[in-house]
Amino acid sequence: MIEFLSPVSKKVVAHREVLPLGVLGKEIEIHHTQGALPSLKGVRFAIVGVRENRNDTNYIGGDISFDSVRKSLYSLYPGNWSYPIVDLGDIEKGATVEDTYFAFKTVVEAVLSKGIIPIVLGGSQDLLYSHYRSYDTYGRMINMVNVDHRFDLGDADQPLSNISYVGKIIVDKPYNLFNYSVLGYQSYDNPPAEIALMEKLYFDAYRLGKVTGDITVVEPIMRDADVVAVDVSAIKASELSYNTSAGPNGFDSREICAIARYAGISNKVSSFGLYELTDFDTSESASLLIAQVIWYFIEGVNFRIDDEDFDDEKSYTTYKVPVDDEVLVFKKSNKTGRWWIELPFISNVNNKLKRHTLLPCTYGEYLSATNQEIPERWYKARRKNEV
Repeated sequence: MIEFLSPVSKKVVAHREVLPLGVLGKEIEIHHTQGALPSLKGVRFAIVGVRENRNDTNYIGGDISFDSVRKSLYSLYPGNWSYPIVDLGDIEKGATVEDTYFAFKTVVEAVLSKGIIPIVLGGSQDLLYSHYRSYDTYGRMINMVNVDHRFDLGDADQPLSNISYVGKIIVDKPYNLFNYSVLGYQSYDNPPAEIALMEKLYFDAYRLGKVTGDITVVEPIMRDADVVAVDVSAIKASELSYNTSAGPNGFDSREICAIARYAGISNKVSSFGLYELTDFDTSESASLLIAQVIWYFIEGVNFRIDDEDFDDEKSYTTYKVPVDDEVLVFKKSNKTGRWWIELPFISNVNNKLKRHTLLPCTYGEYLSATNQEIPERWYKARRKNEV
């Protein structure tokens, strides 16, 4: 993968030298010399920039830079962390966009194969297609969570763009996608046909008001995710910069950092990407917020707790709730208090779930079941399995 990566800019390297001792910039090993990557032995996180934005529907030329985000991140102090971090530098634009896609897929695939979590700084969000494709050799179906104000389904028969790539993820072989969840969508930014299609495919869609009304709904969604992507356009403009974002509604700074931390504490999330980044040189607050989002994700990973040993009956408590003709089985971790709901094995169909027979849920969903309400996520997962 080294042939696809260019070093961190000299400007950022020089900035790193004047930072005080103890900050992340002094702790992170960086790719600063062409052809000489830092050692990846024992590394838990790898920062990768992808400077591609030519399939942005608003592209009018010009390059993007992640220097300001890196400077902001390097200036932060780490928490009580035990996992090393490296910055692998950037993937430059290829001769064609497809060349960039290939390089990105190759790099993420290589990083994942070493058990390292890639943290992607991305340009236009069509890159998420390649991010997803890097899991083609993963050996099982994956779940993807997109923090976005749009679904980005688009038309699978049309070329990829930053607002039309999920359709290709769904229809292109190999079929690896089990579930796609969108957090923070805004109805007026999505065609009614796409909203209907999300329902038809039994994907999960959570409106902005639903998430901001109770940020804890994010936790079980993230607990079942493999890939988490954040479109920074989902953050309201006043939190970033009116020069780089036009959305008056969206997540505020605390909410987006909480979402990133929930992604981090999930034992299953194996990669994290921030997309639709631009050159934030004119907005220090925007680059600092993006840096803090990354900080909270790393913080979450460092505080992961393994509580999913369902072979040991002493590690959880089982609750059985009769609802109509079903008996719903809930499991609660005795270590963390987190909840799961069991999906019955359906032997007469080509079962796609396999390792998805336990779905994360909330205590509230358990209470709803005791009031004879079947949790929506249970229903969708079962219907998806029967299709």
